Amino acid sequence: MAAAYFPAYLPRAMSDLDHVRPWRAIHRRPSRKIRVGAVEVGGDAPITVQSMTNTPTSDAAATIDQIRRLEEAGADIVRVSCPDEDSTAAFRTIAREARLPLVADIHFHYKRGIEAAQAGAACLRINPGNIGSKDRVREVVQAARDHGCSMRIGVNAGSLERELLERYGEPCPEAMVESALNHARILQDHDFHEFKISVKASDVFLTVAAYQQLAEAIDCPLHLGVTEAGPTRPGTIKSAIGMGSLLWAGIGDTIRVSLSADPVEEIKAGFDILKSLNLRHRGVNIIACPSCARQGFDVIKTVGVLEERLAHVTTPMSLSIIGCVVNGPGEALFTDVGFTGGGKGSGMVYRAGKPDHKQDNDGMIDHIVELVEARAAEIEAGKAAGRLAPAAE
Repeated sequence: MAAAYFPAYLPRAMSDLDHVRPWRAIHRRPSRKIRVGAVEVGGDAPITVQSMTNTPTSDAAATIDQIRRLEEAGADIVRVSCPDEDSTAAFRTIAREARLPLVADIHFHYKRGIEAAQAGAACLRINPGNIGSKDRVREVVQAARDHGCSMRIGVNAGSLERELLERYGEPCPEAMVESALNHARILQDHDFHEFKISVKASDVFLTVAAYQQLAEAIDCPLHLGVTEAGPTRPGTIKSAIGMGSLLWAGIGDTIRVSLSADPVEEIKAGFDILKSLNLRHRGVNIIACPSCARQGFDVIKTVGVLEERLAHVTTPMSLSIIGCVVNGPGEALFTDVGFTGGGKGSGMVYRAGKPDHKQDNDGMIDHIVELVEARAAEIEAGKAAGRLAPAAE
């Protein structure tokens, strides 16, 4: 497994055993690397997780507050819509307060793109073919170049150019890829190569097929997303199927889960998708059983409380919470900390995959939180010293 494709730290058992698990390897599609502010996208850079604010951008205070929450959730990049002059005026204040790079979302009006670049945008989401004359395109490209902005070409099945729809008869992968390459060619003709591309649709099959074709056609980084995926649960499932298929095939350099929900939920879902594919880890990966009549404690309630109590831990690590001894010891073998119900009001605590001590159910949650926090501190100390912390003993 190529080390360049994975972060330096993976949960203990994963990192130790990957060399004997060739079926786990994901080899990412080679792409050139660009920058979105201080964040690298493409190449061997970690796959980034993005979201977008849904506050009125002209309300700088509300937008900054939402960006703060996204920062705390772990967002790498945040997109902010700039539909009018009031928005780009407020963008300057917003960009100054943000601790992560902002993408200015621009549609049609080239002046908004210039204003956003001048106001501190790290990237412009803009389709150069939709902003008018060659002179206008030249002005936007020059503004991006002058202010260190990259760009994202964003093609959506719902807003394809009329000429392409008439020729192909409907939104299809070929039409979406042609649109993307047409926009890319405009930037390349201006000797501008700091761009990434997305080809999104609300249909999973159309999305996946379009990205597969685009990945073969160009070497720029690809921003993945199933657009307008819907409410939290179905939208997350749809996104996981679509983006998961592509990521498993090595396609994708940055992702956004588009939900009709609090944007923080998009960040959580994005990291969960990457975590499930062993592509990136943030926070505690809780492995838990669905529970049954054999459970020695209330698994579902316990996991819900632990999710909240451990939300502040950002160190990548793993925790197993299993209701009985059927699968508990086996799952604990692959986690940093584990708890398996044993009946009679107590269970077994596992550390580094080995049974360590018994613990009463009554104080189990507080005890697990303490163990996880201690393990996180140990890992961080090891990283600071330039090595992976040894598994707790």
